[in-house]
Amino acid sequence: MSLSIGGLAKQAGVAIDTVRYYERNGLLAPAGRLASGYRRYGAEELKRLRFIRRAKVLGFTLDDIRSLLALSAERDVARVRAAAQRKLGDIELRITELERIHSGLRTLIDACPGHGRSDACPILNALSQEQDA
Repeated sequence: MSLSIGGLAKQAGVAIDTVRYYERNGLLAPAGRLASGYRRYGAEELKRLRFIRRAKVLGFTLDDIRSLLALSAERDVARVRAAAQRKLGDIELRITELERIHSGLRTLIDACPGHGRSDACPILNALSQEQDA
């Protein structure tokens, strides 16, 4: 398999600029180049690009992905699992925080009549308070 950058991007479901971005960040490299200088990619690069894309969807940062790729090369499944567990913990904390924000915002919206003077608006008053709620 020999793909151009456009072909690789299309098969992986990403934009060409995304491929270039991952190359600049050291996550992906072309398998080779033609005499004209055009990049060529193979099945391994496609597999790696799909891995990066899926990891991003799961919330992994580029640094996380770089670590996962290194662990994958080492075949260190225990450390991959530990990294995934850490990411899950981070996500669970973010969900808890978002649920708290959701509840607070829902309370403010329910308390606001949607008309009247702005100085009587519970949403504006809550946002203007000096202390964090």
